[in-house]
Amino acid sequence: MMPVSGSSWKQSAEVAVKAGAPAAPPNPRRGEERGVRISEEQRAGRDPAAEGDDAGVPTARTPGGEGEPHSRHRDARLGSTDKELKAGATAAGSAPTAPGSPRQPELRVEVMDQAGGPRNLLPRPCRVLVLLNPRGGKGKGLQLFRSHVQPRLAQADVSFRLMLTERRNHARELVRAEELGRWDALVVMSGDGLMHEVVNGLMERPDWETAIRKPLCSLPAGSGNALAASLNHYAGYEQVTSEDLLNNCTLLLCRRRLAPMNLLSLQMVSGLRVFSVLSLAWGFIADVDIESEKFRRLGEMRFTVGTLLRLAALRVYRGQLAYLPAERVVPTVPTPAALDQQGPVDAHLVPLEEPVPAHWTVVPEQDFVLVLALLHSHLGSEMFAAPMGHPAAGAMHLFYVRAGVSRAMLLRLFLAMEKGRHMECDCPYLVYVPVVAFRLEPKDGKGMFAVDGELMVSEAVQGQVHPNYFWMVSEPSSPLEPQLPPPSQQPPQMPPPEDPV
Repeated sequence: MMPVSGSSWKQSAEVAVKAGAPAAPPNPRRGEERGVRISEEQRAGRDPAAEGDDAGVPTARTPGGEGEPHSRHRDARLGSTDKELKAGATAAGSAPTAPGSPRQPELRVEVMDQAGGPRNLLPRPCRVLVLLNPRGGKGKGLQLFRSHVQPRLAQADVSFRLMLTERRNHARELVRAEELGRWDALVVMSGDGLMHEVVNGLMERPDWETAIRKPLCSLPAGSGNALAASLNHYAGYEQVTSEDLLNNCTLLLCRRRLAPMNLLSLQMVSGLRVFSVLSLAWGFIADVDIESEKFRRLGEMRFTVGTLLRLAALRVYRGQLAYLPAERVVPTVPTPAALDQQGPVDAHLVPLEEPVPAHWTVVPEQDFVLVLALLHSHLGSEMFAAPMGHPAAGAMHLFYVRAGVSRAMLLRLFLAMEKGRHMECDCPYLVYVPVVAFRLEPKDGKGMFAVDGELMVSEAVQGQVHPNYFWMVSEPSSPLEPQLPPPSQQPPQMPPPEDPV
């Protein structure tokens, strides 16, 4: 979630500040995928091409095939069923598939489970539960699912049941009570807030250790779509928005690849514990994210409007920050209170009433413009906030901007962030450090927290990253991924659905 929205800045920036910022040249990440992997069908002596392209197994493809985000001239290759699905999608207003093509991946060595299949693939056929917020973003989520997602799932042999959320925390309630064994994955179609609800609902279950291993998939239909944009980036696709981003993320689901993701555990001084899949923001970013809710119908443009309004009345926020740098991690013994909590043990954290350990870095109490702890590369579909790369397992990006920065410089930073060039602005007020844990204590009661874009009370908070803690539909970011307990490869014991509900 982020307070600015990419290309829409190009006109508003000139109005806001004449100095502006140097325009960053386009930096598309294109390439052809040439890695070939032997599929389960080939091992069994079957020809995948004869049975339908296995979307989970990258192969050498004809341009425009299922494994590429481009598809301009596919009609000549579609079978009768595919043509019917394509015609139905076109009638419903389907947009062209997303631009950008995957970078050339390294050949990977799969770690096989005892059943003989890859541990980081969803099965084929696959059955998923889709949780969709019909009011997210511009309120077109259901229409986009019917026109852009459903036809592709049918082609990829992915069956689904569709459930619409009706209120705040509805998805949280649904996954707490759901029989997860019926599904191979949970697909979340909305903004980042709905994924936040789902993960926290899974962690509140009595069987949370098993529940959090259920693979998750993010399909963007909200305003910020930061998590989906990050997954799009990890897959090597160029930065895109709206329906193009949805098409790319749907393609990732059809390909079935899984990768482990870090999870951020947050402890509040009030005793509340929250899990984050994306970010914690305090100050400028959080204010824009929350205050721009009234402009939700504008889609991503809401952040542009909110940023300009907040820049006009720039605030500072008094607080104290401390963090454990990633290179300074030492073995620790968890406190008894940490062992009593449900969920993973936060071994690096001590009670908030106690001083941080001596090997932490303490930033003196001062005025800040913003503090941001970020697990992924993007803060919005056009906000490439962390160009320094995918954080290592167990680490996150920590940014903070000290008071004294001018409005013009702050605007330059956000403009440059569209292409990930903000770290080149040489802003003396901007500090970045990779960390594994942090503590933030607001001192004047100003500002608010936004956790994955969701409003939280401003109070003392601390957090720790837990490495590779859950599975998501994504392209693995390294040749050999750290192995989690594998998600179940057993087919769900449930007949095909009638009509989605």
